[in-house]
Amino acid sequence: MRGDRSQLEVLESEAIHIFREVAATLERPVLLFSGGKDSAVLLTLAAHAFWPGPIPFPVLHVDTGHNFGEVLEFRDAAVARHGVRLLVADVAADLAAGTDPAASRNRLQSRTLLRALRENRFDAAFGGARRDEEKARAKERIFSFRDEFGRWEPRNQRPELWNLYNGRHRPGEHIRVFPLSNWTELDIWAYIGAEGIELPSLYYAHRRQVIPRDGLLLPRSPLLEAGPGEEVFEATVRFRTVGDATCTACVESTATTPEQVLAEVTATRVSERGATRVDDRFSTAGMEDRKREGYF
Repeated sequence: MRGDRSQLEVLESEAIHIFREVAATLERPVLLFSGGKDSAVLLTLAAHAFWPGPIPFPVLHVDTGHNFGEVLEFRDAAVARHGVRLLVADVAADLAAGTDPAASRNRLQSRTLLRALRENRFDAAFGGARRDEEKARAKERIFSFRDEFGRWEPRNQRPELWNLYNGRHRPGEHIRVFPLSNWTELDIWAYIGAEGIELPSLYYAHRRQVIPRDGLLLPRSPLLEAGPGEEVFEATVRFRTVGDATCTACVESTATTPEQVLAEVTATRVSERGATRVDDRFSTAGMEDRKREGYF
């Protein structure tokens, strides 16, 4: 079975090494924190890396204004528990400044993120992306170079030999760092179970009104109502990812513990983003296009 403790110990050690490598070689790191399960694992690993000292960098949440309430409550509780400083980059501020009011808030996250990195002069940003999530993310190195415009170019990735990472950059450029690159969704859930990591309640089975649309179950909310001819019904569901509430779907499930979720994930044949994200269905290169623009 995947997720045995020895496998997790290897992954944990690699992630801790990466955190310490960044703290030793880059000047102004920040941890990108969405409030999801990967963020929760990332924050826990950062705490382990620097224990018994505090986490020596802030966390940054890019707030679309379309968050699940459970995620915001969890975010605030998590940063308080770890004693870490929270920065919030607000997509609404960019909308108010006149940035294409017709554009998707989810899409505008990239612009807001790059603005926050630039304004705070961060030269490294930890992210929770994993290679098993989506094919564009599979192309990423652990240290991912971004140019002065925050752009990612997959053909210009630097080689990484064993655990030798290259954080060199010029002023205005930065490095995205992915300590969970070699983890799978199964590893994440096994670690959550082993470490007793708290998550937003959305990740476990609960009753919710849903709207079936294009083969997905979208959560009904004040931000998302049914369209003409669409039927709303109540189902027992959970979320495999949590993001913008208008484009993140849930799946039918009865899993109420990490162990039960792990069993479900083991049996599924659909990736978590393929099963739950409307924004990944816009085109076959949707994620890669957004990453080139500076997305997570």
